[in-house]
Amino acid sequence: MRIVVALGGNALLERKDRPDAEVERRHIREAAAVLAPLARENQLIVCHGNGPQIGLLAMESDADPSLTESYPLDALGAQTQGMVGYWLTQELRNAGLLGPAVAVITQTLVDEADPGFASPTKFIGRTYTRSEAEDLAVRHGWQIRGDGLAWRRVVASPRPLGIVEQESIEHLLGMGAVVVCGGGGGAPVVREVSGRLRGVEAVVDKDYTCTRLALDLAADRLLLLTDVTAVMRDFGTPAAHAIDSIGVDELAELDFPAGSMGPKVDAAAWFTAVTGHRSAIGALAEAADVLDGRAGTTITGHGPSSPDSADASDAVTAPPGLSVSERTDV
Repeated sequence: MRIVVALGGNALLERKDRPDAEVERRHIREAAAVLAPLARENQLIVCHGNGPQIGLLAMESDADPSLTESYPLDALGAQTQGMVGYWLTQELRNAGLLGPAVAVITQTLVDEADPGFASPTKFIGRTYTRSEAEDLAVRHGWQIRGDGLAWRRVVASPRPLGIVEQESIEHLLGMGAVVVCGGGGGAPVVREVSGRLRGVEAVVDKDYTCTRLALDLAADRLLLLTDVTAVMRDFGTPAAHAIDSIGVDELAELDFPAGSMGPKVDAAAWFTAVTGHRSAIGALAEAADVLDGRAGTTITGHGPSSPDSADASDAVTAPPGLSVSERTDV
């Protein structure tokens, strides 16, 4: 099978962790040990989050007195793709991967008129108390929002329309490579009337980019792996319980937090609605069981026991701003 895997940024750097290189490398080493066995019998495309990493680089850039202005977010996103991609491909080989593993610095095409630019919602960086966040917002011109009991910086998050490097990724997959791409959602770019590409100040949601890749690469499965074991129904209430399996039609009736599980659920439902293939959300440590439906939450075409179907394209809408069938030539 061709499997697209999204690794949550918090799975690679947990909220309680210090953002030290060795801490991140340890988590990436653990992730690679889980992913390498999946690559022995499947084609594997791996995307990763970068919220903690790009937040740290942005803070360092904002605080650097030698700079005339801070580095733009698209460039910082490319930096995190290189760093995490380097560690991931190295640790996949160290975990016993026999074939090639290649990290591709990915550009994600977005629309400069996307409403995400007017209403920033994407969390990046570490958490703060409200007073700390408000002070940083004044000093650096940030926008901030509550994230549970804490506060974090938020930035624009436009929807992905296509991947500039798709042809290269397909070529690498044809050569038998595990491809690490779409890191942090990819560096967001717009195409000008002249055809010239230009980076923009934003962070694309990694889960939506992962789904865009899965659709355009005709993947058989989409796995969204994070630091939680499953999607929870009635989260935050005494009645909370894990969802083992659910159809996209029922899933569309539920509501999930926009800053955490919401994008993952929307992305998984988008993939399954368009393709009819199953998608799943679960813990990174249980990746093989999540793939097989023994752990995590499996999303199916129409109901908990539905087989894969190629006729489910109208079961649920895509993330806001995209139709379920939209595909953009890049």
